[in-house]
Amino acid sequence: MINKQVASAAEAVADVFDGAVIMVSGFGEAGSPIELIHALIDQGSRDLTIVSNNCGSGEVGLAALLKAERVSKVVCSFPRTANSTVFPDLYRSGKTKLELVPQGTLAERIRAGGAGIPAFYTPSAVGTPLAEGKETREFDGNTFVLEHGLRADFSLIKGRSADTHGNILYNKTARNFGPPMAMAGKISIVQVERVVEPGELDPETVVTPGIFVDRVVGVPSPAHESELVAAGATYP
Repeated sequence: MINKQVASAAEAVADVFDGAVIMVSGFGEAGSPIELIHALIDQGSRDLTIVSNNCGSGEVGLAALLKAERVSKVVCSFPRTANSTVFPDLYRSGKTKLELVPQGTLAERIRAGGAGIPAFYTPSAVGTPLAEGKETREFDGNTFVLEHGLRADFSLIKGRSADTHGNILYNKTARNFGPPMAMAGKISIVQVERVVEPGELDPETVVTPGIFVDRVVGVPSPAHESELVAAGATYP
């Protein structure tokens, strides 16, 4: 088996290219891979499409990537939250486009992409502006809208621990979008607090099998978005 551990977050994202589609895990700060995102800012790739539940908070993590004007489009469910100050201005100025997707639909589009399912029908958004221009179809007298599966060039994910084969455990609700994004990324990169040797993880507790993970980087003391925002931190 291949040892998937890399030495640093910088090494893990070194080959991200301009124009890449990148999935970023997290539900608010829970599961947000801040160190990988900051390494991506340092790396310098531009014109990125970000697929994430939200657009970050303050001026750290995902919000910092947006502030650096590296993102041309966001596909998400919650573009604006309590501490979201960066994205609204970028959107209003036309610097960053938005594809708004209901949260359940977003999760299923990612899962479908990872499972090789090109599209599916859902009742979500029927009769709203989010369904405009999309194919609809009736089943048992009810209208459904066609949504397409999502794939990414890279997925950036935060886990709790992993072995060097890439088997991943998560911290409670921080698992949110991580497992389906690992499946949907051509190259899936996971940061974890602890990297162990093969055999040290109970296989019955593994959430994301190593077959869906390409790179693992240890970040022993990961930053917490809420603490950085409260402290007024910015990046870089």
